[in-house]
Amino acid sequence: MKYICLVYAEPNALSGLNPEEKDALDRDSLAYDEKLARDGHFLAASALQGVKTARTVRVRHGKPLVTDGPFAETKEVLCGFIFVEAEDADEALRIAEGIPMARHGTIEVRPELNFG
Repeated sequence: MKYICLVYAEPNALSGLNPEEKDALDRDSLAYDEKLARDGHFLAASALQGVKTARTVRVRHGKPLVTDGPFAETKEVLCGFIFVEAEDADEALRIAEGIPMARHGTIEVRPELNFG
């Protein structure tokens, strides 16, 4: 079954890290993706640009409404994802525990909805 691990963090979550710590986090993240690939779990992953670059689109009554930034007022914002293949929800949670950003933010684990 496929699961998405949504990575959330406060916008300034990494601002307290020095350059060496940021480099280590990047290396750890890439190494974890490589481990997941070797273990047959990795499907896709990406980090996202800052929330200030976000635009929100809604279509109401046939007309698009575009606003700057995310709509919801939250402390943490979506900053990346890892899409994985896991045997079950327990394995997906174990995979999420290993994501290096879990030390700095929150990982939401959600199964893929199969339409058919």
